[in-house]
Order: sequence, then structure tokens, then C-alpha cells
Amino acid sequence: MKRGKVFLFSSIFTTALSAATTVFGIFVTNKLMYIKKKDDRFIYDREIKAQRFDEAWYKNCRKEEMLIDSPNSYQVKGVFLQPLDTKNTVIISHGVTENKMNSMKYARMYERLGFNTFVFDHRRHGESGGKTTSYGHYEKFDLQAVVQTVRSIIGDDAILGIHGESMGAATTLLYAGSIEDNADFYIADCAFSDFSKQVSHVIKKSTVLRTQLPVHLANIFLRIRDGYSIWDVSPKEAVSNIESPILFVHSLQDDFILPEMSEEMYEVKKGPKMFKKFEKGAHAQSFNDNPVEYEQTVKEFLEKYVFNQANLQSVGEET
Repeated sequence: MKRGKVFLFSSIFTTALSAATTVFGIFVTNKLMYIKKKDDRFIYDREIKAQRFDEAWYKNCRKEEMLIDSPNSYQVKGVFLQPLDTKNTVIISHGVTENKMNSMKYARMYERLGFNTFVFDHRRHGESGGKTTSYGHYEKFDLQAVVQTVRSIIGDDAILGIHGESMGAATTLLYAGSIEDNADFYIADCAFSDFSKQVSHVIKKSTVLRTQLPVHLANIFLRIRDGYSIWDVSPKEAVSNIESPILFVHSLQDDFILPEMSEEMYEVKKGPKMFKKFEKGAHAQSFNDNPVEYEQTVKEFLEKYVFNQANLQSVGEET
């Protein structure tokens, strides 16, 4: 009789534990895969109010709206902004919960620096397709399709750069370091170095949990539900394979993605690199809070590692 009760209680406990684990796993992966996005109208109004988006400029700017086929079986929506008579172009990769409207501030900066820009919506954001957000894992293949499309338009002789912010920066590094290093320079603004560490940081910051167990449980369900592992998303590992120049940017006040993560990647990067730390600015606010200094930093980086190299290559070809 006692054995029967022990077995019954054991079965009930195991069933309850399994159910709780399943509920927790689904809950966490839902938060990751279907992270709540900012409303498109909210982003539009915010950027206009902050005077980071000029409607008149956009209306009169030479541009082409494009739909690019993703290898992930949906279409990526982008806009090729061409205010200048140049082939030199920068692709701008926005952060999670945002859309291409958040990239317009950088488009104006690059116009002043002599570049046209291509802004696009990540999967499941803005006007692009895709059912889940994967923090760079699937997004890097979309970026590859964007790069190949833009490169086919501007030609191999034009300077091509990629500027990413937050998840967009992580995506940029994952693309360049694990698929193809097919741009002349990269700017990584407040990227995380390792997704497992970032998830752990967010859980510790927002809950009382202090173990790695939630991350491991989330990873099991993420592999089942979305086909990849949290540990697969590691920009730090990708950086070691990137030969083109990288400018790392991070605000020291960022407590969402810690500046130490950019420091880790800067140390790993071989070859041409720069690192700019801004005293002022929360997460993904370095440009917004330091626009003049930010632009000057990008200009110095381009003059040191991009324009000079392009001139040297041109002279070499002539001789």
C-alpha cells in the first residue's frame, strides 16, 4: 500500500514537473520568437517628433522600393535611397522591435558623408515577411540576400558598407563572419557578443532567477520550435573571421546590452578596427544623444580605413 502511494505521488510530481517545464519553455520561447514590436505608426511619429526623419526630404529623395527574395522563403522589404550621384552605398540594419524608419537618421548622416543607403525591414518587422525573430540566426541570410542585390546594382568597384544597430549589429557580424565578408567596412553599434549570455543577462535583470537553467530549458524548446540553438548565435566567434575594418560603438550607460560585450569583440577582431565609447546614452541611443560626435567618429573611421585604402588601391591599379 505504501509503495503504491509513493509511486502515485512520484508520478504526480513527475507529471507536474514536466507540465511546469513545458509551460515555462513555451512561455520563454514565445517571448523570444514573438517579441513585442513597436507599432509602426509609433516609430514614424517618434522619429518625426525627434526631427530625425524629414518627410519633405524623403518625398523628394530619389529612391526605389524593393522586395528581395529571402532564402528563408519570404520577401524582405527595402528602400534604396539615392540622394547622391554615387555608387558608394551603406546598408543599414535596424534593431529588434524597430523597423527601417529607425534607420533614416543614419541615412541622412551617410548622405553627408558621401554615401547612398539601403534601408530594410528585418524578418517579422515592418513590411518584411517571416514568422519569428531569431536575433541574427535567420536574419543573417536575409542580409546576405540584401548585400548580393545591392552589390549587383552598384557593381564591384563601389564602396559598400553595412551599419547595424543592436540586433542589426549582431546580424551584421554574423553575416560577415560566418557567411561572407563581402562589404568594405562594418559598423557594429551596441551588438551583443553571445546570445546565450544576453538571454541570461535579461533573465537575471528582470527576474529573481540566478541560474543558467532557464537558458538551457529555453534552448531545448527553441531548437524544437524554431530550429536553432541559442549557442549558435555568437557574433564574438564570427568576428574572428572578419578581415574588413570594423568600427565598434557602445554607450557606457547601456544596461541592456552591456558595453563589455563590444569590448570582448574588439579584442577578438584581427586587423583594422576602432572602438568608440560614448559616455552618454542608453541602449541604442549613442547617435541620438551624441549626433555630432557620432558622425565625426564615423568620418574618422572611414578616412582612416576605407577612403585611404580605396585611393591606394586605385593608384595601384593605375600603375
